[in-house]
Amino acid sequence: MENAPFFDDISIGLTGGAAHWVTTSDSLRIRVGHWPLAAAKGTVIVFPGRTEFIEKYTGAAQAFQERGYASVAIDWRGQGLADRMTANRDIGHVGRFADYQNDVSAAMQQVAALNLPRPWFLVAHSMGGCIGLRSLLDGLAVNAVMFSAPMWGIQMAGAVRPFAWGLSEISRYLRFDHRLSPGQSTESFLLRDSFETNPLTNDVTMFEAMRTQLRKRPELGLGGPSLRWLNMALHEMHQLHHRPAPNMPCLTYLGGRETIIDPDRIRQRMAGWPGGDLRFIPEGRHEMMMDSPSLRAAVFDATVAHFDAHR
Repeated sequence: MENAPFFDDISIGLTGGAAHWVTTSDSLRIRVGHWPLAAAKGTVIVFPGRTEFIEKYTGAAQAFQERGYASVAIDWRGQGLADRMTANRDIGHVGRFADYQNDVSAAMQQVAALNLPRPWFLVAHSMGGCIGLRSLLDGLAVNAVMFSAPMWGIQMAGAVRPFAWGLSEISRYLRFDHRLSPGQSTESFLLRDSFETNPLTNDVTMFEAMRTQLRKRPELGLGGPSLRWLNMALHEMHQLHHRPAPNMPCLTYLGGRETIIDPDRIRQRMAGWPGGDLRFIPEGRHEMMMDSPSLRAAVFDATVAHFDAHR
């Protein structure tokens, strides 16, 4: 088990975590971090969103630890300290969306090797929600799931959607799919946005903490997605939309000020999820686990109550 860097200097919550390098079945190196807890009630496995990295979830790890759970987070291929997928490391890229399932398998093997306390639970945010839904359909060994603003659809203007499909499809066949998607930048949007225009959080302290992480550790940063990532994501979301919900206790959060993912796709999915619980937070933005202290506390309290009910 090979140790990997873990940057406590940019923690926005819990310190004292550990990270390891893990090799996937297709020979890529990803990073898996964990925060142990003696006599934990179980372990929360966090599937982060696009551009994110383990240290961004130190606050979530602290919240779960305070409520009795150990936790784990993953650097997906192409982001964080995991192997990047293109010569330009600042472009988010993936060969196939199904490749993320290789990361899931490798990470779960690491969770088992570390003998982290069972039962296991899943928290899946944004892109991690798309990966997580596929994992659940494939039989991921968890007792319950919480989705935070899951990427089951992407917000686009009506006229833009056919253009995004068409250009991203053509890019694969003409072999320029490694290029940045139109309107995107190789610089992280966190460093380009102001607090007033940011789509993530209502909390200025949290917003500045996320920016500080990238300024201190620029190697963790990631810009916009490639055309291939966009195309693979569109295909994956379309396929998942037509699959029935898995047999899994599910709590999902959707913010009223969401501007990144498609709220209609979330409502449609949750309407067809037997026993699924959709919590609408009118003031919530995209990152409800990284919002104001009161909103964060409410989200983590309800999530842990959901997990406790399914231990």
